[in-house]
Amino acid sequence: MQTEKMILADLVSENLKNLIEKYGEKSFRAGQIFRNIHNGKAISEMTDISSGLKEKLLLDYHDTAIEIIKTLTSKDGTQKYLFKLHDGNVIEGVLMNYKYGNTLCVSTQVGCRMGCAFCASTLGGLIRNLSSGEILSEITTVNRLIGGNITKRQITNVVLMGSGEPLDNYDNVIGFLKLLSDKNGINISPRNVSLSTCGLVPKMYDLANVGLPVNLTLSLHSPFDEERRKIMPVANAYTISEIIKALDNYFDKTGRRYYLEYSLIAGVNDTDRCALELSKLFKGKPCHINLIRLNSVKEKNLLGTTDKKANEFMKKLTSYGLSVTLRRRMGDDIDGACGQLRRRYIEGDNAD
Repeated sequence: MQTEKMILADLVSENLKNLIEKYGEKSFRAGQIFRNIHNGKAISEMTDISSGLKEKLLLDYHDTAIEIIKTLTSKDGTQKYLFKLHDGNVIEGVLMNYKYGNTLCVSTQVGCRMGCAFCASTLGGLIRNLSSGEILSEITTVNRLIGGNITKRQITNVVLMGSGEPLDNYDNVIGFLKLLSDKNGINISPRNVSLSTCGLVPKMYDLANVGLPVNLTLSLHSPFDEERRKIMPVANAYTISEIIKALDNYFDKTGRRYYLEYSLIAGVNDTDRCALELSKLFKGKPCHINLIRLNSVKEKNLLGTTDKKANEFMKKLTSYGLSVTLRRRMGDDIDGACGQLRRRYIEGDNAD
């Protein structure tokens, strides 16, 4: 009985070297293959290794971890990709252009089990975790698509804010971060990575201790436990007070200030009462608040705050002495919110 094929991109340099030696090949081939993987190439596309070695690899490993099956381009230049995995599952990624470079938002799970009311990713529940190499392949595939390679990267920043809760896939995400920052590969520093969590407190402490100083972002969305529980089921497990202690610990261990994501939901969390409570919780803390005008999710019957109200809310927070940014809208004309394109695809809308 043939064993299920594996994903070559999962292998760190040392494991790849051991594999190549097992195949009876010279160890330097491992470095060539590693660079090819990080350049976004499939096994069948690798031109600097023999056809015999490629045949051996293809017996045990998938030719590539993912492929792009659909691309949508927004009027603002944002691009959204639908990736197909080797098992037929689909995930999403979003490429955003900023003054400082290109940021790719990637998924860490197929679906999500966190159940947040404003997110389409969770509508079908969690299907499975992505492996380290699958997460990496989202980046290497898009980097290659837009003309980049490991010596001249086009992707400068990575955001773990696509489908899935990164800390719910902790081991694979840590493995991914190590692959991503390998100096022989695409070599993107953890300092150029933002990891968004809904507040899995024990894993936040683990992350603080692992020595990979990513920019930790909390999906907060309400300063009140009772209100937060209504839109984020995870709030039933961890209070805001517990989460803040974990955030402060992260700053103490890494020296990295943390960020708060706050999706403005009309009539729910954009009130003066919410602004005042945010100031009580975070004034003087080493943090920055990113306000997001919600991309409305029709399945959840939630509407984003108006531009006028969003600006008023930002000014109120600023007057309280908080560091705040109102994130500019990107990709809302191409199903920019997490999980929307994937859901349309699953429901049968596969038209280009």
